Amino acid sequence: MRILLAGASGTIGTALVRQLEKNHEVTRLVRRAPKGPGEIRWNPSAGELDVAAVEHADAVINLSGAGIAGGPWTRSYKETLYSSRILPTRTLVQAMRAAVDPPQVFISQSASGYYGDRDDELLTEDSASGNTLLADICRRWEAEARNAPASVRVVLARTGIVMAKEGGALPNLLVPIRLFAGTSLGSGRQWWPWISLDDEVRALEFLLTAPLSGPVNLSAPAPATLDAITLQLGRVFHRPVWFRVPGALLKAVLGRLGYELLLVSARMEPRALTAAGFTFDEPTPEALAAWVHRRVTG
Repeated sequence: MRILLAGASGTIGTALVRQLEKNHEVTRLVRRAPKGPGEIRWNPSAGELDVAAVEHADAVINLSGAGIAGGPWTRSYKETLYSSRILPTRTLVQAMRAAVDPPQVFISQSASGYYGDRDDELLTEDSASGNTLLADICRRWEAEARNAPASVRVVLARTGIVMAKEGGALPNLLVPIRLFAGTSLGSGRQWWPWISLDDEVRALEFLLTAPLSGPVNLSAPAPATLDAITLQLGRVFHRPVWFRVPGALLKAVLGRLGYELLLVSARMEPRALTAAGFTFDEPTPEALAAWVHRRVTG
């Protein structure tokens, strides 16, 4: 397939390009001057994208968005969290609507944050949205993607917490554990909708051809609490997890960021993905811990 990819420089995007280039022709959208034929310049802040870019693509994948933990949640950064997702999505959709021959599929990233803080409730693609800032961002983000032409199969990839050696939540959990200072956060009973980076990439590639549309939860089929995840990481590295940072302290130091990023509970289930036949390589916290150990020590 000919795939147009926005957001190729992030942790997920970098790994996805590496995987897709094995079997597909990948063109990356960049904001700087292109370095070769595999790149096309665009300016989503101004809504600028050559329509020919999407006309030549069989599929468009949109991973654009500033890092949720990329800075303090000041008013300015909150605006960046919205605009860095909504404007690129809108620009891609406008190009598709203007295209004579639009792509067959549009995979647009969303997040488990769509569901907000839901305690022990089991969350499927049919569950209602939450009332947090991230839930509002995801609702608006998904609404933009749904404006794609009717002929385009739109997939809203509600991605959970991606566990990657290269960045994100995992290093923040792993470094203290390896230093014999393993730490859990808040009560530790909050559900983390985790997924390994490898399974995330495989799932996105699977969605290129799977007969799915609308929201699709991308998280492991065995949801786990934060305590369960840190316990397995501690076991595989033969380290104790004996510290706990109180939730009140995290909220006091990090504010809304600390609450929404670390303390909310989302027991998300990948019902649509598994029903379509996708199989996970790391389906459980035990498998995740073994995968992490191989990545770190191998």
